[in-house]
Amino acid sequence: MPPSPLSRRQLLARAGLAGAATFLGGCATTAGSGSPAATGASGAAGRTLTLQSSLSAPPVKAAMEKVVAQFNNRGKGSVTLNTVALETFRVQLPTYLTSANPPDVLSWYAGSVAQDYAAKGLLLDVSEVWKDLGDYPESLRTLSTDASGKQIFVPTNYYWWGFFYRRSNFAKWGVQPPRTWPEFLALCETLKGKGVDPIGIGLGDSPWVASIWFDYLNIRINGAAFHRELLAGKQSFASPKLKAVFDAWKQALPYFDPKGKAYPFQEATSKLLAGKTGMFLIGTFFADTAPKDVLDDLDFFQFPILDESVPVAEEAPTDGFFASAKAADPAGAKQLLSYLASPEAQALFITSGTGILLPASPKAKIPETPLLAKGRAMLSAAKDLTQFFNRDSSDALQPTADTALTRFIDKPGDIEAILREWQASAEKVFKG
Repeated sequence: MPPSPLSRRQLLARAGLAGAATFLGGCATTAGSGSPAATGASGAAGRTLTLQSSLSAPPVKAAMEKVVAQFNNRGKGSVTLNTVALETFRVQLPTYLTSANPPDVLSWYAGSVAQDYAAKGLLLDVSEVWKDLGDYPESLRTLSTDASGKQIFVPTNYYWWGFFYRRSNFAKWGVQPPRTWPEFLALCETLKGKGVDPIGIGLGDSPWVASIWFDYLNIRINGAAFHRELLAGKQSFASPKLKAVFDAWKQALPYFDPKGKAYPFQEATSKLLAGKTGMFLIGTFFADTAPKDVLDDLDFFQFPILDESVPVAEEAPTDGFFASAKAADPAGAKQLLSYLASPEAQALFITSGTGILLPASPKAKIPETPLLAKGRAMLSAAKDLTQFFNRDSSDALQPTADTALTRFIDKPGDIEAILREWQASAEKVFKG
């Protein structure tokens, strides 16, 4: 169940949660450099644990390898890190969790998506780990708790979404970041007049990227409470309230990169950094593949305001780890989760990667760059926080959004039929 707005604000005022989207799977894997120490023993069973990770971008993969190596070098346990491509994991996660021999610990998301797996009896009760996390904000505990009151997730980081751009390019084009939707559309028109595709989009093998547009337009127009009710099946995707969402989106469609459906978000990132597109609505994880020499040139602005009367909410996805209910060594899995929750492990992961993350542990010490400070400030000022479409609903509902939203981008005139079909598909998911 989502935390209250107040608890989320307290969370962000006290600390941060960091998140390069962390995904795990168990096929087409590559062993990381954090292979088990020869003398390590994991828990009472003395077996080597398996940690599945989809952090396959080179910087974050290397960072996770360092974290695992540090765990193994402590001599209190042994873990093998397997890395799998993000999209492969996304599809196969339910299969791995229901297999006879699942990975011990996997990385995924807090909130409704983890609670959904817990409701199916697939996740280990890790309430024992939380006994040592008394300094974590209550909102994080809520995000990590299932319907029965057990903790089933350990958050390690969070991040934000925004319109990222290169400061040098905006200066070259003589434009400024907008605050309101009319200012945003005017910026798009200016960039288009300069021969630049204003908005990058990468839907190739990552159609879920379109969901951020739906999320933000809905929380800007109808508010975060309605958005959560919609994703919980308490409102209809065919609701008249969504007409304003897609009417606004139609205004922006002419400014999208016309080739953006053909390639994934990683290529859209490359086009942004090369100055071939003006801006890209994306999470900070996109910088995992950005060259170090351009990171200092990156900036962002928040999703524009469409209705001044609607309390401002922001997307702040929280990442971390859960363990399989069928882990062969539950004690060892909890030991690994306790380590991953530690300030030392979180600081090592963030500082060894791109660094555009905020740690879940209030005690984790990381360098605060201007970009991090700006992101933290935006989230702290928000009246409410949401996670992301599937995180506020379920992984099972995400494909319905992928289908509906990519169809809308192709044929915006068919929106009424698209929304009716989306609602029908969603009802099947909610009914199980």
